[in-house]
Amino acid sequence: MVMMQAATAATSAVNRFGLGARPGEWQTLGSDPRGWLLAQLQSTPPMPAFNGLPASADYLQQYRALNQLRKQAREAKRQGQQDGAQQAKREAERAMREGLQRELVLRQGVAVSSDAGFHERLVRFWSNHFAISVDKRIASLFAAPMEREAIRPHVTGRFSDLLLAVERHPGMLLYLDNQASIGDASRAAINAARRSAGTPKAGKRGLNENLAREIMELHTLGVNAGYSQQDVTEFARAITGWSVARDNDRGGADAFIFRANAHEPGSRRVFGNTYRQEGEAQGIAVLHTLAVHPATAQHVSLQLARHFVADTPPPKLVERMATAWLSSDGDLATVYRAMIEDDTAWQPAARKFKNPDDFFISALRACGLDGEDDVALAVRLQAQLGQPLFQPRSPAGFGDEAADWGGPDALYKRVQAAQALANRLPEMHGNTPLNLGEAALGARLDTQTATALRRAESVQQGVALLLASPAFQWRT
Repeated sequence: MVMMQAATAATSAVNRFGLGARPGEWQTLGSDPRGWLLAQLQSTPPMPAFNGLPASADYLQQYRALNQLRKQAREAKRQGQQDGAQQAKREAERAMREGLQRELVLRQGVAVSSDAGFHERLVRFWSNHFAISVDKRIASLFAAPMEREAIRPHVTGRFSDLLLAVERHPGMLLYLDNQASIGDASRAAINAARRSAGTPKAGKRGLNENLAREIMELHTLGVNAGYSQQDVTEFARAITGWSVARDNDRGGADAFIFRANAHEPGSRRVFGNTYRQEGEAQGIAVLHTLAVHPATAQHVSLQLARHFVADTPPPKLVERMATAWLSSDGDLATVYRAMIEDDTAWQPAARKFKNPDDFFISALRACGLDGEDDVALAVRLQAQLGQPLFQPRSPAGFGDEAADWGGPDALYKRVQAAQALANRLPEMHGNTPLNLGEAALGARLDTQTATALRRAESVQQGVALLLASPAFQWRT
């Protein structure tokens, strides 16, 4: 019985808290699956695969250059001389698409080959928590860089640092239009009013509340925390001036810049607290307060428990995590540790249905398919299953419950995808589908699936059966 419990715990550590087992991974856990998870919270693994990738500031320059080419192409078309300009625009657009595709394949490839599956899953959780969607063209270049630059460095640190890094990143600022937000009493607004005196004001720029609203509703407090519309408006005023560098600005590598002339002067009162700080410091102070608020601790702890444990996680587990959040001032490693050390997180009822991203990453890991072409195929198939990378089409991110991904059509497409991946496997000398099933599912390999794998007429048929099996669809 003790050995069975240990085997089940090892399965959960790798498959539910991690990204799925690779052949031979069970041997790395030893006799302490929880310790294996906790060890991954000690430091951020180096990511040499990302060396040399463009920073957000580089992507911003590319985006501006492309917009200039588009403008030139429109002007050339108007003058009836469009061939050269159109060709230059198309080549730049193609280069940008290819660059984005390389980033996506590289990002997925890192997950497929990682030895720190729990750490990688944490990165993906936070990337979806702070979702930006690349279907909004102005933000399309920045989703993957935001994950690299703002999320990865802080995933086991303090939530306040993670929150600040994300909200000041050009990806989030552009996605939620804060670069266009100007305080009504700011110097920029006053000067604009003087310049436009006596002219129509249809094009007037003003306060934009998108970022402030999503920070409070999605990123921190949660929709039911009791804040008011006035709180949102006041917070939006506190972060006016948080913007993205232009060609003549001196922004950092992440391209963030604070525009003092766009900032609304004066103190702000947000959710019961008054902030008298000036300039950029005012918005930072609000974020620090929100990061350690009890409503934030409860809201985000619930989301973490829902992602790692079950669609309806045990309330006592969520409460324990929220308590750890507050006692540690939002130290995320402390919160994760509270979850891992709670026995309710390891009960048989603790399991999660795989979303398409989970399915493909775990399938590639199980089969040892880590080549660039294999990963690129999985990226294309994942889009067909309804979860294109970085494209949730909403700041709320992709859904995280079984009902979001378990419909009949979605399951049928998984069967087709399982066959497509299996077809990429060569004949495996000395290995069998049953061996792969045992390596992938561990103690969760059921008798029915094992029998089907033994009877498979080829490696490809057996692997397709494994990947399409009910057992493989769950992070147990």
